[in-house]
Order: sequence, then C-alpha cells, then structure tokens
Amino acid sequence: MSVSSSTATAAAAARSITMKRSAKGTAGAAGIAALAAIGPATWGTTYVTTTELLPPDRPLLAAALRALPAGLILLALTRRLPRGDWWWKAAVLGVLNFGAFFPLLFFGAYRLPGGVASTISAVMPLLVAGFGIGVLKVRPTRRTLIAGLVGVAGVALLVLRGSAAVDLAGIAAMLTATTLMALAVVLSKRWGRPEGVSLLTLTGWQLTVGGLVLAPIALTAEGLPDHFTGANIAGYAYLGIIGTAIAYALWFRGIERLPASSVSFLGLTNPVVATLAGLLFLGQTLTVWQLAGLVLVVASVLLGQQRRAAARRA
Repeated sequence: MSVSSSTATAAAAARSITMKRSAKGTAGAAGIAALAAIGPATWGTTYVTTTELLPPDRPLLAAALRALPAGLILLALTRRLPRGDWWWKAAVLGVLNFGAFFPLLFFGAYRLPGGVASTISAVMPLLVAGFGIGVLKVRPTRRTLIAGLVGVAGVALLVLRGSAAVDLAGIAAMLTATTLMALAVVLSKRWGRPEGVSLLTLTGWQLTVGGLVLAPIALTAEGLPDHFTGANIAGYAYLGIIGTAIAYALWFRGIERLPASSVSFLGLTNPVVATLAGLLFLGQTLTVWQLAGLVLVVASVLLGQQRRAAARRA
C-alpha cells in the first residue's frame, strides 16, 4: 500500500470517527432537550389543574404551596445546605425563579386573557439572547432571532383571540415575570452548579427560598380556605411534586447542559400543552389559525435547537 493510500485511509477513518461522535453528541443533546422540555410542558397543565382542582381565588397560596413544600422535601432528601457564595446565589435564583416570578405570573394571568399572557411570555428566547450578550458574552445568531420572532408569532396565533383585552398593569407584570425568568436562565448558565452538588439539591435551595418569600405574602393577602378537599390536595401534590420539583430539576438540567438560547425555546412548549389540555379536558376547539400557530411554534423550537448542532460542526 502506498503512503498516499495509507494517508487517505487514515483521513477517512478520522472523518468517520468524527461523524460518529458528532451524531452521538447531537442525539445526546436531543435527549437532554426532550427531558428539559418536560418542565415547561408540565407547566402548560397548570391552568387546567388550577381551575379544576384547586380552591378558587387563591393564586398566591397555590404558588407558595407549589414551592415551599417541594423545596423542604428536597432539602430533607439531599440534606445539604449552600456554602460560600452559593448562599446569596441560591437566594437570587430562588427569588427570580419563584419568589418574584410566581406572584407576577399569577397577577398577570388574572389581569390578562390567557392568550395575551402567553404571547408576552413567548418573548423569553429574545430576552435570553439579549441578556446573553452582556452576561455570557455570546452574541445571538440571525437564526436565533428569526426563530424567536417565529415563536412569538406562532404563540400569538395559537392562543390570542380577537377580543383580547389590554390591561397595562397585567402586561407590565407579565413582561417583568418573563424578564426575571430569562435573567434566571442566563445567570444559572453563568454560575453553573457547585462541585459535588446534585441538581435536586440546587433545586431544593431555590424552591425553599422562593417558598419562604411567598408564604407570608400568601397568608397575609389570601389566607387559608376553610378546608381542603381531596381534589385540592391532589392538585397541590401534582403541582408541587410533578409540576415544580421534578419539572424544575429537569429544566435546570437543560440549562446546565444546553446553550441558554436553545433551552429558552423549549419554554414555548408551555402554551402548546396548555392549548392541548384545553382541548382534552375543557372541551375547547382548535381553529385553522391555531393549527398554523402550532406549526410555527414547533418550527421555532426545532430551529432554536438546530443552532447548537450547527455550532458544533463549525
């Protein structure tokens, strides 16, 4: 065999190994994204759960009971407290993700139609891209910006109604909540996770901080109902365990292992699942425009994830 033939064979083998590793990496990233998407997909069932199972007119109590019991359970299971600068980092993330985000979210949801609220929250990928410039020193690509705009348009078609009312206070609250969550995504990516600390532990720290902020506000503003029914307990358990502890652990895992912009697009699965839940459990119908919006949202999510694979190949 000639030297040139040997060189060509070696080069072909190297390319084959590189392609296999790239394919394996892409498949692994897809799996991580799928698991992370469980979080916002689960949050899409919150409206149905709240209206069908929880006591009426107590959104802050629902937020507190979502965060604090789940956080305390995770702390009891992991038995580890923050150390060093993670005392204040966990506090900041806990307030951003839960203590401030939940009240603003519920305030906006009560003051705005669901379509308007969901459309405002759909700008999170664009906000993450903006924060990423200053915090992560990562400039968004044209594909990211286009995917973000497509996502907003898709969510608007999916959930917005022609008779949607405009409430400035509600819009401000929802936009602030979305901004805080976007900032939390970027800061989580910047700070990472303490060495030797599990995701459940980190999630427990944040949930506990957020719950401790929410509990006194909820008890002062709303108080407790006269009694809790079996349906109420089931609803709180579902939101606390599935919709919060597990969902946020998977969401934080996605933030840790995926680019911040990519994981932010997964949040668009929230209004999709909320719409499908309305079809299944509330007897709602789906129009042609909503179907078009659904297609655009899915395209936006996929376009946002493809950016990572393209970056690896570059």
